[in-house]
Amino acid sequence: MALDRWFRRKKPNRKDDDKSPSGLWIKCDSCENQVYRKDIIANLHLCPDCNHHYRMPVDDRMEMLIDEDSFEQWSGTIGPVDPLGFVDLKTYPERIKAAQDSHKYPDAILTGAGLLDNQRVAIAIMDFSFNGGSMGSVVGEEIARAAERAAEEERAFITVAASGGARMQEGALSLMQMAKTTMSLAALASKRLPFISILTDPTSGGTTASFATLGDIIVAEPKALIAFAGPRVIEQTIKQELPEGFQRSEFLLNNGMLDDVINRKELKQKISKYINLLLANRTTIKVKHVPAI
Repeated sequence: MALDRWFRRKKPNRKDDDKSPSGLWIKCDSCENQVYRKDIIANLHLCPDCNHHYRMPVDDRMEMLIDEDSFEQWSGTIGPVDPLGFVDLKTYPERIKAAQDSHKYPDAILTGAGLLDNQRVAIAIMDFSFNGGSMGSVVGEEIARAAERAAEEERAFITVAASGGARMQEGALSLMQMAKTTMSLAALASKRLPFISILTDPTSGGTTASFATLGDIIVAEPKALIAFAGPRVIEQTIKQELPEGFQRSEFLLNNGMLDDVINRKELKQKISKYINLLLANRTTIKVKHVPAI
C-alpha cells in the first residue's frame, strides 16, 4: 500500500458506535489523553487516567446503585403531550418523537424501587441525553408519584438529577412541576423517611430550584456543574467577574450548599451509610405530622 493511501485510510470516529462516549478512541475532556472508549464504560464512565466523570446513561446509573435483579420499574406509563401547540424549527411532538425513537424510555426520567445494599429504596434518575433532561409535566409527575409511593411503602427516596432545567415547550405547565415535586416530598418528611439528592453534571434551572436541593442530604459528583442561571448571565447581571470554579461541586461544598462530593466508585457505599444514619435517627425521634406545603 502506498504511503499516501495509508494516511488516507478511514480512522475510527464518534459514529463507529452508538453508545456514549462515542468512537473507539476518545480524547479525554480533562487530561486530554487518548482513551479507549470501552475502558471508560467498563470503569463506570470514568476516565481510567484522570478519573474524569463522564455523563452516565440512566440504565448504567440504575445498575450501579441498585442491587442486582432487585429493580422494579415504576415509570414509563405516561408520555408528554403538546398543550401549547409549540413550534420552533420543529413542532414539539416532532421533537419528542425524535427523542423517543432514539431512547428506551418515553421521557427524561426513570423511576422505580429496589434494594441498595439490601435496603429498600425508591429511586428517580433523570436522563440528560433526552432533550437535555428538561423537566416537563411527565418528569415532574413521575418524580412526584415516586416520592409519594416511596412514602406509602416506607422506602428511602433517592433522586439523581441531570437536567438543563424546565422544558420551555410546555411553558407554565413545566414551571408548575417545581411546586409539584416540592410538595410531594412532604409525604416523606411526615414519616421521617430519608431523601437523598444526588446532583450530577449538569444540574441547573428549575430542577436545581426545586426538589434537587431539598434533600436531607445533598451530594454531588466531582466537578459537576450545578446552577440556576448560567455564569455568563450572572456576570452580565451583577457586572462582576465570578470566582474560579464557580458553580462546580467543590466550590459549592466549600460554601455550604452541598453535604459531600463523592467519587462515583464510592457513591453506592456512601449513600448506603447515609440512609442507615438517617433511618437510625428516625427510630430514636418521635415522628410528628408535617403539614403539606
